[in-house]
Amino acid sequence: MKQNFSMILLRTVIILGLPFIFLGSSTEKTSPIPKWKQLFDGKSLKGWNIKIRKHDLNDNFGNTFQVQDGNIQVRYGQYTDFDGQFGHLFYKSPYSYYLIGVEYRFVGDQVKGGPGWAFRNSGIMIHGQDPVTMQKDQEFPNSIEVQLLGGSDNGDRSTANLCTPGTQFVKDGKVIKAHCIESNSKTFRGDQWVRVEVLALGDSLIAHYVNGEEVLRYNRPQLDAVGGAAEGTLLKGGSISLQSESHPIDFRKVEIINLEKYAKDPAKLQEVVQKLMAEKRTAKQ
Repeated sequence: MKQNFSMILLRTVIILGLPFIFLGSSTEKTSPIPKWKQLFDGKSLKGWNIKIRKHDLNDNFGNTFQVQDGNIQVRYGQYTDFDGQFGHLFYKSPYSYYLIGVEYRFVGDQVKGGPGWAFRNSGIMIHGQDPVTMQKDQEFPNSIEVQLLGGSDNGDRSTANLCTPGTQFVKDGKVIKAHCIESNSKTFRGDQWVRVEVLALGDSLIAHYVNGEEVLRYNRPQLDAVGGAAEGTLLKGGSISLQSESHPIDFRKVEIINLEKYAKDPAKLQEVVQKLMAEKRTAKQ
């Protein structure tokens, strides 16, 4: 009699518990869409560090990086000549798995002495080195550059291209050592706002998006190979910075979704990324 009663009690507990088990499983399978974190507060450069070539860390030579009208502005009003003083504005924290969104526009004229290739040229540097480790005369951090370009009056000029200061990558199964490759984005002329997003998943995948459209993807970002090796040290993450390359530019939004907590769960990571990229985010003029 005791055995029968015990079995009945066990079955009752299991049956009553089933709805809660299934409810818990259902909840776990559906991951909420994570929220954007604003890296730029719209008021100041709090949380950012500055490194300009030929100057010490956080010497904001010529007030190159400033905040006006709710934008990060890169300006050269105090320069008499650009003189190769490439600059970078570094966010304080490194990231590895993330989606970053930046809205930018080119304005005005290029400063005297800026190289011809730097006309309407800037960039988002990702998976980069710590600015503390940069040499005083170093032009660019070792990083993956998501190149931002504006069009001239004539001809095509894509944006969200890829350049590789001190780095290389793999595309379509081949190691690519070319310094820059073009995306398949359209050309953006004048002072219109453009939204570029970059999906970076550690050392596995990086994809570029322009106004909600994917324009380039590749994998295995890495430092330049040494000693005759085919591949270099993989870049799993690193610093994020915005460039100063001699043409005035405004950044009105710099925001990020940290995907690190999904890094060890490929199914959830895929689910969250699919939800995020299903929304087409464009820059409003």
